Amino acid sequence: MKSVLALLFVRLVPQHGLSNLVFRLTRIRTRWLKNILIKRFIAWFNVDMSIALEPDPCAYKDFNSFFTRPLRKDARPICDNGLCCPVDGAISQLGHIDQTRIFQAKSHHYSLNSLLGGSETLTSKFVNGSFCTIYLSPRDYHRIHMPVDGTLNEMIYVPGKLYSVNTYTAETVPDLFAVNERVINIFETEHGPMALILVGAINVGSMETSWHGDVTPPYGKTINRWKYEQDAVKLKRGEEMGRFNMGSTIILLFPEGKTDWLSALSAGTTVQMGQPLTQN
Repeated sequence: MKSVLALLFVRLVPQHGLSNLVFRLTRIRTRWLKNILIKRFIAWFNVDMSIALEPDPCAYKDFNSFFTRPLRKDARPICDNGLCCPVDGAISQLGHIDQTRIFQAKSHHYSLNSLLGGSETLTSKFVNGSFCTIYLSPRDYHRIHMPVDGTLNEMIYVPGKLYSVNTYTAETVPDLFAVNERVINIFETEHGPMALILVGAINVGSMETSWHGDVTPPYGKTINRWKYEQDAVKLKRGEEMGRFNMGSTIILLFPEGKTDWLSALSAGTTVQMGQPLTQN
């Protein structure tokens, strides 16, 4: 009964309204208020400020600037070979895509086609491919970096719900990552096409990319696509490509036979941006 009530709550809460409120609160610049919010957040989530480029909590202009704080250059070395981890977080799941089914948690799978906004063209690129889902907790570093050199082909905004993406909801909400709002980025890489997908969640006030700026808000009601054939966006391994203004999840997709995840990685493994994810 407790789990049923919890699931009912996450379905009924005004997800977009609450996230809009958080967006505004995290940009308040009243000094005493933003300092209290930042200091309490650091204490509650045990945030390591020693690796931040600016370790003084009071130096940030607002809570969002603190939340998306850059790290010292030596804090996250970038691996030289294979795919490097794009974020700090914990692996939710990783493995091979079963035809067009991706494992979510427990007995839940979701559709590759639904995840990719219903595009049959994109779906065909990743049939029987591989995936890696990484969850970013509130205490984590929230900038997203390139796993490998890539040239951007397309960005797609897919509207949707804003369920929490923690372990509990991943185990209880069917098709979680295919129904939540998301920003799909398709790159061409030495490993073939790569999808780097930013999944929205409750209290994620904004998702942004380095070439576009804020993609949300506003929260749209229809799928929106941007093509980049004429204005090529080229990013290097380890270069920042986006950020979550509040935390969420990223999903990596690669074609069949192009990646071999390290055997040491499994659900629940803590990872850091820049560490290797594959053999080569």
